[in-house]
Amino acid sequence: MNIGRCSGVLLHVTSLPGRFGIGDLGPDSRNFVDFLHQAKQKLWCVLPLGPAGQENSPYRSPSAFAGNSLFISPELLQREGYVSRNDLRFHTHGNASKVDFASVNVFKERLLQKAFLQFSPNRQYSGFLRKNSWWLDQYAYFMALREANHGVPWPQFDPVIQPNSKTIRFHKFVQYEFSRQWNLLRGYCKARDISIMGDMPFYVEHDSADVWSNPELFDLRKDGEPATVGGVPPDYFSADGQLWGTPTYNWKNLQKTGFKWWLDRLRVTFATVDLLRLDHFRGFESFWSVPAGERTARNGRWKKGPGARLFDTVQKELGDLPIVAENLGIITPEVENLRKRFAFPGMAVLQFGFDETGNHRPNNYIRELACFTGTHDNDTTRGWWKNLLRSARTHSADRDAVKRVKSFMQTDGSEIHWSCMQAILTSAAEVAVVPMQDLLGLGSEARMNLPGKAKGNWGWRFTEDQLNRHIVERLRDLTSVCGRG
Repeated sequence: MNIGRCSGVLLHVTSLPGRFGIGDLGPDSRNFVDFLHQAKQKLWCVLPLGPAGQENSPYRSPSAFAGNSLFISPELLQREGYVSRNDLRFHTHGNASKVDFASVNVFKERLLQKAFLQFSPNRQYSGFLRKNSWWLDQYAYFMALREANHGVPWPQFDPVIQPNSKTIRFHKFVQYEFSRQWNLLRGYCKARDISIMGDMPFYVEHDSADVWSNPELFDLRKDGEPATVGGVPPDYFSADGQLWGTPTYNWKNLQKTGFKWWLDRLRVTFATVDLLRLDHFRGFESFWSVPAGERTARNGRWKKGPGARLFDTVQKELGDLPIVAENLGIITPEVENLRKRFAFPGMAVLQFGFDETGNHRPNNYIRELACFTGTHDNDTTRGWWKNLLRSARTHSADRDAVKRVKSFMQTDGSEIHWSCMQAILTSAAEVAVVPMQDLLGLGSEARMNLPGKAKGNWGWRFTEDQLNRHIVERLRDLTSVCGRG
């Protein structure tokens, strides 16, 4: 990966401001791109763009190829003449700083159904269908079949029930409209020299078009239910580990196909983003396999992944791809050797940098690295600092960490978020990324995700009034003096 020394902001599409209850691909997304440009940022980092799965998680999607219908802009639908101004007028967004997913889902579904009825297929639509039929046909059929079966998981589908052909066409239209709007936004980014850094989950949801249509590629029982599920053992995020519930892969069968599903997945993803964070990179070397039915991830075991065989194939078929390997957590020399063999930059998270090892401290950063003050799984910097100070009252290790933070950054903690941003932007790492919450100086109330917590994640949004001129100018000046603009 060689994109030059740069910096960017981590903000998922759902977290954009706007009047329809959730961020989308409409005018507010362009306002955000304008802000990035004004502040001399080069990267917009987003979470996975697929339809969200259980508890609205973007990391548990019913498709590795589809886009999230909730991102579709009502205003852009109106501009196309698919819906009227009256269709948008009476929608109430509720709490502007938190997504009410239940309300938004109802509103967007009704709006997209109206748009579908007004839509007349054209040449662009026909071209989209031809280009994407190899995955779109299966996805639309699966979604329609799931609806006909009242939303039960696919192993429980009634074999007698057939999907409604109109519903199939509806899902194809939705994917066309997502693609059209996303491509417009991506063009807007390119015109302002903003690259989009995407994020690819390691696993896919069990109740997905991918597992339903390719069950042989996953570790399933004869009844279609998972035999083993993915996760990670106990770590600094959770004492019980993380139990994701997603089926693990049947890597033997995947290799027999020449890893075709993975090649297709990467090819489609790089048609939508400019560079990519591969989540849970260590799973490609060895993955934590937990028997299905376990309540925690404690009783799992490590199993070998495809390793270099997969990435040799990817390199041969797709060339050198701009990939960042998420190498956080329990990382072995074998994982690092795999990453280095293919010259994938790793990650550093500043919040992890103040233990005794200092591995994530900026003085240890190298050029081939993407560094973050925190990720979507971390607390905000202000929340992290507040909790660290509280814990330091009773834990000596945290007292030592507080001393290291103050000494390294020569701060009294009064503007800890700016001190941390300065630390990563002045580092040697080629890529430096700041979550929007840190830029705005928000506390734990703005946290995006708490690993191990089943409900209440992914809903945070910022409001337009929070991003003022002072913040834009301060970020621009810091970026310029650090040679990242």
